[in-house]
Amino acid sequence: MKAPVKITIIVASLLVIAGGAFAWHRHQLAESVPDGILYGNGRLEFTLVDVAVKYPGRVTKLMVHEGDTVAANQVLAQEDAATVQSQYDQAAAQQSRARSAADRATAELAAHQASLRLAQDELRHAQIMRRQNLVSDMEVTQRRTQFESAQAAVRAATQGVQEALHANEGAAAQVRQIQTVLDDMTIRAPVAGRIEYRIVEPGSVLAPGGRVYSMLDPVDPYMTLFFPTAAMSTLKVGDEARIKFDGVASPVLATVSFIDSQAQFTPKYVETATEREQLVYRVKLRVTPEEQQHLGALLKAGMTGEGYIRQNPDAAWPQAAQRSGAE
Repeated sequence: MKAPVKITIIVASLLVIAGGAFAWHRHQLAESVPDGILYGNGRLEFTLVDVAVKYPGRVTKLMVHEGDTVAANQVLAQEDAATVQSQYDQAAAQQSRARSAADRATAELAAHQASLRLAQDELRHAQIMRRQNLVSDMEVTQRRTQFESAQAAVRAATQGVQEALHANEGAAAQVRQIQTVLDDMTIRAPVAGRIEYRIVEPGSVLAPGGRVYSMLDPVDPYMTLFFPTAAMSTLKVGDEARIKFDGVASPVLATVSFIDSQAQFTPKYVETATEREQLVYRVKLRVTPEEQQHLGALLKAGMTGEGYIRQNPDAAWPQAAQRSGAE
């Protein structure tokens, strides 16, 4: 027999033996789970957060790398803001002109108000003198005309002040809007987490919504399990659960956080108790906040393991799900 054929036969035999051993292990594990405990296997998942640009532009700087842990609002990247900075400078200059126009209009209003007070005093004085027959009716008419003209000038100046103030407010709003654009061109972490992928490199030109990083939210780890219809009758959100990760000695505390309201066909990667089960329900086990804080960076996306749910409070945890100390 040729050597390649022998190698092929040996490899195939090893795979058959390994598959049989794995199936036997799963069978023994399923039989060792006591009544009142649901059992399934899955992978640890985290909520995925995309860090994207809001405005188009060229990425000039990337401050973090894959695997880095970042804090909320930490600067992650920078877009080229030269054009927007020019727009900001122009808007700021326009605001300065609008502020000066408002100040000038206010000063003109004060001058017209002073003229109005003078015209009012002169009219009053002329009316007194007319009653004493010291001036003619024509003098009183002229003083009244001057007073009415001063009133009209004050009304016009008041409108001018309002228009100047509105123009100043519009210019200030334009400055604030462009300042917001400038701030958004500095890309910050939306939440604290861990960078999973760096999608672009410096110099890349992105459209609005273009992704820069993909990061994981470490405060929301969960495992998805699938159970047949028969197991769903007593299962409820909040049930106590435990997850035994491969390679981790002690099981992790968790709770049932989600139960799908609709059944679905069994995913191909899920190992069910029997091949006859075609419809299953998706269930999420969420690691408790206390465990998240205790384990820190130990939990990583993709970790495999078994999930156990205790439906009966009196049911004893199986050996694999028991923690150190009395249960």
